Amino acid sequence: MAAIVIVGAQWGDEGKGKATDILGGRVDYVVKPNGGNNAGHTVVVGGEKYELKLLPAGILSENAIPILGNGVVINLEALFEEIEGLEARGADASRLRISANAHLVAPYHQIMDRVQERFLGKRAIGTTGRGIGPTYQDKVGRVGIRVQDIFDESILRQKIESALDVKNQILVKMYNRKAIVAEEIVQYFLGYAERLRPMMIDSEYVLNTALDEGKHVLMEGGQATMLDVDHGTYPFVTSSNPTAGGACVGSGVGPTKITSSLGIIKAYTTRVGAGPFPTELFDKWGEYLQTVGGEIGVNTGRKRRCGWYDSVIARYASRVNGFTDYFLTKLDVLTGIGEIPICVAYEVDGVRHDEMPMTQSEFHHAKPIFETMPAWDEDITGCTTFEELPEKAQNYVRRLEELSGARFSYIGVGPGRDQTIVIHDVLDNQL
Repeated sequence: MAAIVIVGAQWGDEGKGKATDILGGRVDYVVKPNGGNNAGHTVVVGGEKYELKLLPAGILSENAIPILGNGVVINLEALFEEIEGLEARGADASRLRISANAHLVAPYHQIMDRVQERFLGKRAIGTTGRGIGPTYQDKVGRVGIRVQDIFDESILRQKIESALDVKNQILVKMYNRKAIVAEEIVQYFLGYAERLRPMMIDSEYVLNTALDEGKHVLMEGGQATMLDVDHGTYPFVTSSNPTAGGACVGSGVGPTKITSSLGIIKAYTTRVGAGPFPTELFDKWGEYLQTVGGEIGVNTGRKRRCGWYDSVIARYASRVNGFTDYFLTKLDVLTGIGEIPICVAYEVDGVRHDEMPMTQSEFHHAKPIFETMPAWDEDITGCTTFEELPEKAQNYVRRLEELSGARFSYIGVGPGRDQTIVIHDVLDNQL
């Protein structure tokens, strides 16, 4: 039995899709436990690039059954559009299964998301505008719509009417928008019922039974640690818990069944949206990382903010998630840049912080303390073992490992599935 959690260790976009794709072909189930179509993954298979938004990267694995877990919020229009896009390219999406307890994004959630962001103005969070936050708000407020609800028209109508009682008051009286007609939303959801019916499962039962039978489950988290609603840079966070503990909640798999916690971390740091970012670059190197690293959001098309590697964040992520291993991605992007700064600590109001400051205010004012290491000039994209890497690249990786709180077991040297150096395989002792 193996239950492996994959978690982003920074602000997302670390390369979780590639990690899932590599491991997913050797497990029985790949589960997405949180997020929605605001958490994109890019996977390169056979030279072809796939940009996944709502679907788990495991959808591209030949053997694994992909599941959208109970912690995911699902935009049905986006779901079937993505499925059709994959099938048009010859991919098989017929194995996809969806938890009956997953919540659904309604059209009014997207409306609320956009008008709220506009209303906030300069204080806007920087959401994707896809209704993810408002859907989670309704989930916690107990007025959410779940997958199972669209198969009981009476319950569906009651829930939608209840949700719109307050929302229409806000839209009309506060935002000067038209009221939403409940019946239109009811018919919107009912229109997807028959397509969705064969996919719906009791995912908690299916996954736990599989583990009890000695099968292997990979949990593919969306977003990342620093976007966790509890442990991230609040309020500039997502609305779910994209940490290892959140993966348990969002899949129904208990923590005692987790055998490995794999953190995905980039060889530098990026972030999309607003919020503090201590190592952010505003010079030619920021532009270089953005251009050479292809740092544009899969979902949003927004350029990612870029900065040097932050080992304070890495140590924090290791602690919060209990990482057993790290998967370092995009090492090749740093080839030929001369000197590579590494953030080893922060300075806040004249005081050195080797660990994450306790308060958001302190973190907002944190200034990075750097040490530098020489970069390498050799092309590393064809390296298949750690020993094949140039000595300077090896030294850089070893130093990051010393600073980051968990061993580095995988190193990405290019975007392709086969451009990965495996030092320790988390599945070796479990398959």
